[in-house]
Amino acid sequence: MALRARLTPPRETKTDWPWHKVKSSSLRASLLFGGGRRMEAENFLASGFGTRLAIEAKSGGWSPLSTVARTWQPSRLKGIQVSCEFGTPFLAATQVFDVRPIPRKWLSLDRTGDHSERFVGAGTILVTCSGNVGRATLADTTIQDMLISHDLLRVEAVDSDWWGWVYAYLRAPTAREMMKAAQYGHIIKHLETHHMDALPIVHVGEQQRALFTARVNEVLDRRTSAHALTLEAERLFEQAFGAFEAKDFGEEGFAAKASELFGARRRLDAWHHNPSAKAIADHLGKVAQSWATVEDLGFDAWLPTRFKRVAASEGLELLDSSDLFEVNPDITKRIADQKFGDPFGARVKAGWLLLSRSGQIYGLNGSAMVAGTCHEEKIVSDHIIRIAPNSAKCRVGYLLMAMTHPTLGRPRVKALPYGSSIPEIEVFDVQRFMVPRLSNAAENEIADRVEEAARLRDAADALEAGIASNADEIISDFLAHKSKA
Repeated sequence: MALRARLTPPRETKTDWPWHKVKSSSLRASLLFGGGRRMEAENFLASGFGTRLAIEAKSGGWSPLSTVARTWQPSRLKGIQVSCEFGTPFLAATQVFDVRPIPRKWLSLDRTGDHSERFVGAGTILVTCSGNVGRATLADTTIQDMLISHDLLRVEAVDSDWWGWVYAYLRAPTAREMMKAAQYGHIIKHLETHHMDALPIVHVGEQQRALFTARVNEVLDRRTSAHALTLEAERLFEQAFGAFEAKDFGEEGFAAKASELFGARRRLDAWHHNPSAKAIADHLGKVAQSWATVEDLGFDAWLPTRFKRVAASEGLELLDSSDLFEVNPDITKRIADQKFGDPFGARVKAGWLLLSRSGQIYGLNGSAMVAGTCHEEKIVSDHIIRIAPNSAKCRVGYLLMAMTHPTLGRPRVKALPYGSSIPEIEVFDVQRFMVPRLSNAAENEIADRVEEAARLRDAADALEAGIASNADEIISDFLAHKSKA
């Protein structure tokens, strides 16, 4: 039999697999045929599954979550989408984790079944049950009067005495791994209410439960106060310049002078010249005592060069754009330290202004926030423009409000991006962004509230992270026979 001609000499036959070893383990058949009859190998190989078996092997000190909390879920949503003038705002599961959730859909309340079950009160424990499952958060005033997706499980403590500990337990990394070990699905993972009911929860004493409840209440209070301060700052800013209602041009289009197209930037994209942004500037100019660019106000604005993200399990934590605008985000990426083309090594300092420079205009693009201590010593994405005070003639809090006010600031920043597929903002445009000035007293009054709100959010995140860490230690001590419940 003839052999086909080869372009290279015959290779030596490989008898071993050179890349990785198959992760495998032996299990008792009885583990496969419990109430869930789980057959997915990855669940049994997950670290959370072993932890769960270890807890359940204990003769006492734990019980199923259903004994201390009720987990429920609204029926699958079937709503009619309408315009914002006639509808009730709706939030998807991931939007609930935003620092300031902004609805993109509005539903007809009359045509939304069981709509009363889709509103949640402050303090309700919410857990993701689809996609990135097992992520827990507390509902606060930022999502008040909004319809919340059925993709979030509602967890309510049977006794208020257990509320703080239940939340802390669900936030613990070990408990999160146990929830992931109970998920099912090939492409999109899911977690059901009965999976949560069967989740083992370690018991703690009454004194410890009271301590956790007090700390979790403090987290909720800080976020509630931060939101109230932000709304107050926005009210003061609008009160100073007057209310403004932008016209929606829709598909009507608009005309721009040719002379406006050929300035220093030669911006030919229509979005940059939209009349709404110009109308807002004219409106602000009626009251503004003066105008100054971000650069003239004494702020440095820059970007690190685009850097390679070399994955490293023991490397530095990497914060993407979305991480900066979420409440206590999941930081899952670590990269090797290297030369990032930045004098600060791609790190940031508390008190700087961070502005997202890429993405869709209806999304995070143009969003800004004040960096806190929880952002320090982490690598911040090269898609984030740094704005740091140098010889500042204006406080960071006032500058942030001038750039992010819902009707008088953010629409002007959203006119800066260019590009069709992934719009981006240039550092030069941020440096030349015009800021309307008020009296020192008025600017300080606004800045006080904005900066205090940022401090409270940062403190709430740090406290919540500490609560989760303490809960994880209690689980570890319980597994090591050191429980003092």
